[in-house]
Amino acid sequence: MSKNPTPSLFTRRQVLQIGATALAAAVTGPLNVPAQVGKAKPFAGTTLNVSCWSAPYAKWLADYLPEFEEQTAIKVNYETPSFPIYNQRVDLELSTKGSAYDVLNITFIYTSRWIGAGWFTPLEEFIKDPNKTPPDWEPEDFLEGVVKPMRDQKGVIHGFPWIADAYISAAARYDLVEQAGFGMPNNFDELMEVLKAVHKKEGVAGFVNENHHGWTWIPYLMGFGGKVFRNPPDDLMPVLDSPEAIEAAEFYANILRNYAPSGVLSYLYDQALQTLKQGRANLITFNHAWLLQLGDPKTSKVANTVNYALMPTGPKGRFPGVASHAWGIPVGSKHKEAAWEFIKWALSKELLQRMLVEKGYGSITRKSVITSPSFKEKNIVNNVDLADLYLKTIDIAATGYMAYRTVHVYPQVDQQINKAIELVTSGQMSAQEAMKQAQENSIRELRRAGLNL
Repeated sequence: MSKNPTPSLFTRRQVLQIGATALAAAVTGPLNVPAQVGKAKPFAGTTLNVSCWSAPYAKWLADYLPEFEEQTAIKVNYETPSFPIYNQRVDLELSTKGSAYDVLNITFIYTSRWIGAGWFTPLEEFIKDPNKTPPDWEPEDFLEGVVKPMRDQKGVIHGFPWIADAYISAAARYDLVEQAGFGMPNNFDELMEVLKAVHKKEGVAGFVNENHHGWTWIPYLMGFGGKVFRNPPDDLMPVLDSPEAIEAAEFYANILRNYAPSGVLSYLYDQALQTLKQGRANLITFNHAWLLQLGDPKTSKVANTVNYALMPTGPKGRFPGVASHAWGIPVGSKHKEAAWEFIKWALSKELLQRMLVEKGYGSITRKSVITSPSFKEKNIVNNVDLADLYLKTIDIAATGYMAYRTVHVYPQVDQQINKAIELVTSGQMSAQEAMKQAQENSIRELRRAGLNL
């Protein structure tokens, strides 16, 4: 059973205290890899196989890869499949300790399983060797709250995060919300009132979201006072059939059933985002890094009408999700030193700051980037300060309720949650029936995994 501590997230006050001095090393000009300048290229002829799920940062990184290949003479085979496909493929590969990949994303919900099983390489030997990691790379510049899930029980780092997801709300067609006499919904009751008022106005669906309900539904579950596990990480008895969980399942399924586009149960995150960008749906509760893209006039038809707010609060409180994902080196890699060169480059201050300026809001795990003027500028959309929403969301999550998500058996329960919400939304089962089934199946899966419940 995992004993990993609850991620202690970086607070707003701590971020603000960092000051502008942290930006001193960040530049916006052409990117160099200092270790390679004016020297031979020791990794010439090396080929790295790298994979990450298709987040904005991961896809934007591909545009910069030719620079890395030219500077290091390392060839990179790079892929960015969808989130569920990535996790399924990589979990199988890691379990065999195979050598097919040299650099992989460590997915938040798999941190305890993948790191705890010894499937990723400890990075201390690279961090502490000045010949492999120059001092100005500054590992301590990363937010400790997002690094913490990437440590094992002894505190050893196995990955460096490229993103911290913060769950907020957005209205792509806020003009329709205002016309109906409402503002951004602050609680569940207001959310339902707004959806009733704006659904199908000008042909726009009231709501949309991706079909990973084990992420999107949890803030609603907790908002009604429910839990996934009784007391994680020590007591992993599921409690998915509680009255609060049943109420939350019916509430959220009702939204998807009555206010979302037809076929929403098949929507991945990219499909949900494109639906919003095209102005075919209005409200969503999801990750800030995706929702910021709604304000990009180059790609979004709703750039002038989008608005943002905190995740609405439920009867028992506000519980937005916060998660981090990281680059790591599988133990089966035959090119670990070259893999570390890739990670250093992909998470360097220079590249992250440059990506922020040239691409937008892709990676926000370094303090020096968060405190930069460019970060503030990129996070103002229609006079809404998304940087402020991000920091407030991190503050809220610092209370520790995200502990459920980093236990090693959460992926099994996650699958049962997905099935249950689909069954309720499609009308195949009542919320009570579906959540009872999810509870029974989760207990069965956890016992199969070796837990004594």
